[in-house]
Amino acid sequence: MNTQRSSVQALIVVPTRELGMQVTKVARMLAAKPTDSGTEQQKACTVMALLDGGMLKRHKTWLKADPPTIVVATMASLCQMLEKHVIDLGAMKVLVIDEVDFMFNTSRQVSSLRKLLTTYSSSHSRQTIFASASIPQHRHFLQDCVQQKWTKKNVVHVHVNAVEPMPSRLHHRYMICPRNQRFQAIISLLQFDLPESAILFVNEQSEKSKKTGEMPTSTVLVDLLKSSCEEFSNISLLEEDQNFNSRAASLLAIREKSCYLLVATDLAARGVDLPETTHIYNFDLPKTAVHYLHRAGRTGRKPFSEDKCIVTSIVAPEEHFVLQRFEHELKFHCEQLFL
Repeated sequence: MNTQRSSVQALIVVPTRELGMQVTKVARMLAAKPTDSGTEQQKACTVMALLDGGMLKRHKTWLKADPPTIVVATMASLCQMLEKHVIDLGAMKVLVIDEVDFMFNTSRQVSSLRKLLTTYSSSHSRQTIFASASIPQHRHFLQDCVQQKWTKKNVVHVHVNAVEPMPSRLHHRYMICPRNQRFQAIISLLQFDLPESAILFVNEQSEKSKKTGEMPTSTVLVDLLKSSCEEFSNISLLEEDQNFNSRAASLLAIREKSCYLLVATDLAARGVDLPETTHIYNFDLPKTAVHYLHRAGRTGRKPFSEDKCIVTSIVAPEEHFVLQRFEHELKFHCEQLFL
């Protein structure tokens, strides 16, 4: 980055505000480190977080007065600034799309993403990076990159671990249980494991159950755990239907303590970094193998740790074949647990 130039030179696009806050924090840490630039006095490398729920009016003033070197943005907030011609990406050297498979599979973001890749800057004058732990059909995706002119023609696929998609230090278990007994099963599991820090994943509430006024599984689970498990005092909730302040408060409460129990939808599965997490529970079976991979990836994140990290799925008898399909696709072994 040439900090002497007053222009946006790097843009990092993320799917959620939570991931954007993490990326911004790390970017600012790196930007604060001095560079070996001889005797010339370097201007500070500035990083702006342009995220959903942020103060866009204040950002608008900042972008016009003195554009930051690096912008970390969610798609909706970025589009607002692009449509108002507040942000200029003409001098951009690096474009990063994080969790790219998720971004391309989210219908409300895909058209804006395609426009970003082709309209506001040329792929020939920038480095384009697509990142994810899971890019299904990556060869087909690479062809699209070149044909759609999202990247330069000499695009390369960097596969960090082509043989083992799942970290080897994770231990996978499953418990077969009828659907109407899942709540009792999760309490038994928690009392058996007594995890210090865990995430319980539930699927997002369907539109049909919202219309009928059913209480979300996440809320029922939080209420049940608070009333049934005296061992777990720090229980938090993280899901799409919460406002941004509630979501931020949940993550802040968790990060301040090493012991926690987080009930979450797949919002927490993409990039959220909680290194103390040792246990993952799939109260609802993930929709796909990719969802399983990202949920499981919330544990085993503590550097140089020897902690045993466990992923446990509660499976209805008729769902067992789905879990077996995940095992085959992701090349891991899942052991049955009997309590």
